[in-house]
Amino acid sequence: MNPSYIADKTYKNQDYTVTDLQKAEYDNCTFINCNFNACYLSSITFLDCQFIDCDLSNSKTSDTTYKDVIFKNCKLLGVLFNDCNQLLMSITFDKCQLNFASFYQVKLISTTFTNCQFDKTEFTEANLTKCIFDNCDFSHAVFFNTNLEQANFLTSYNYTIHPGNNKIKGAKFSKDQIHGLLDAYKIHIS
Repeated sequence: MNPSYIADKTYKNQDYTVTDLQKAEYDNCTFINCNFNACYLSSITFLDCQFIDCDLSNSKTSDTTYKDVIFKNCKLLGVLFNDCNQLLMSITFDKCQLNFASFYQVKLISTTFTNCQFDKTEFTEANLTKCIFDNCDFSHAVFFNTNLEQANFLTSYNYTIHPGNNKIKGAKFSKDQIHGLLDAYKIHIS
């Protein structure tokens, strides 16, 4: 059975914890102030969609497709982006809470993250080459075997990135946050 195709629709103030979102391919749709908390979004395709002021925390994303999707002012706590369909994945995040999310082995080259929170977020073995992290908080985020080459962390803070365990060639960091690169070496900076 082929899933439905839905285009150019706007959904406002919907609570998908009560009524499931229809399994479909959504093209150029906008979701505003919708609740997807712990919902099953598995095998749903979102193309050129926007999520604004939505709660997608703990949503199930097995084989979910996000292509050219924008999340703005959304809660995405505990979302496992590594379960999503990785083919053609392209996402932009603005003012989002991504605490406890997982980007394990996810390839998000040239992705932009603006004013986001990443408390205890997993980035192990992710490819974040050329990503821009503008004013993001990385408290307790995990970077291990992560490709951060040419990534921009100039305005971000609270990260701990071990240069010996990650690829950081050409990445940009602020002098004020240099301790985040040197913590593993147990040296004191004044």
